[in-house]
Amino acid sequence: MKKPNLTVGIQFTLSGFSDVLELQLLFFLLFLFIYMLTLLGNILIFLTIWSSPVLHSPMYYFLGELSILDVLYSSTTVPKMLTSFLTGSQAISFEGCVAQLYAFHFFGGTECFLLTVMAYDRYVAICDPLRYSGIMSNVSCIRLVAATCLVGALHSTLQTVLTFRLPYCGPYKLDHYFCDVPPLLKVACAETSLNETVVTVNIGVVALSSFALILGSYIRIATTILKMRSEEGKRKAFSTCASHLTVVLLLYGPCIFIYMQPSTEHSVLNIVALFYTSVTPALNPIIYTLRNEEIKKMLKKLTSKKVFS
Repeated sequence: MKKPNLTVGIQFTLSGFSDVLELQLLFFLLFLFIYMLTLLGNILIFLTIWSSPVLHSPMYYFLGELSILDVLYSSTTVPKMLTSFLTGSQAISFEGCVAQLYAFHFFGGTECFLLTVMAYDRYVAICDPLRYSGIMSNVSCIRLVAATCLVGALHSTLQTVLTFRLPYCGPYKLDHYFCDVPPLLKVACAETSLNETVVTVNIGVVALSSFALILGSYIRIATTILKMRSEEGKRKAFSTCASHLTVVLLLYGPCIFIYMQPSTEHSVLNIVALFYTSVTPALNPIIYTLRNEEIKKMLKKLTSKKVFS
């Protein structure tokens, strides 16, 4: 006899901000503004790189992909949150929840691996400049980008399959504002200790190994920069690396906190998650623009052309 399909017709309730009903309109306006900044800033960075031949180098190629990932990553959770603030509807279908969790971990995982590739690119450029053009050729860049997407897809598939193979028989109330693994495991009507272990190990391996590789790259980079004789060379190298390192800390810090501290109060988790899903993607273009003279110069040219045309 077949087991009943416990997922047919399921609707989860995203109750992450149900305790601030009187602030719904204020939250809607605030996060709509942040989301618009995310779209505008990242799309401008991408268009600037795409339309400026002088920026057609591996570093800016990876930065362009980072901008697209930030748009997609933020768009996975923020529009649904804005809809909830505006309409008061906190429901999401089972299929929608599956799609949201998969997309969230795919774009987030891919971005983690891309930041590691960007650190490697800076390492080769500063520590082995004579071989840079050979190591970071166009073919190599395409392969690295494809590899980040593939590993991100594998990571996301593992998280999604392990989470939704569990039965969910109610209540379907998630103490979060989007579908993620920890709140879903809390409402599953089955033993989840294996899932929790695999999730912690998988996300821990992805985040910590990537972070360790980035840290190792920057230790070598810092050693090389300190040996430079040119003060201008030191300043330019530190400026380029500082932007990337700031973005790494903004993404990895909150993620490691959430997935290494699954028992933390859900209101704290929601605030931390809001930071890396909404605020960080909006800050990334500002960080890179403020610290990169070439980006600022080309961005001014692009915007002035659009204004005059």
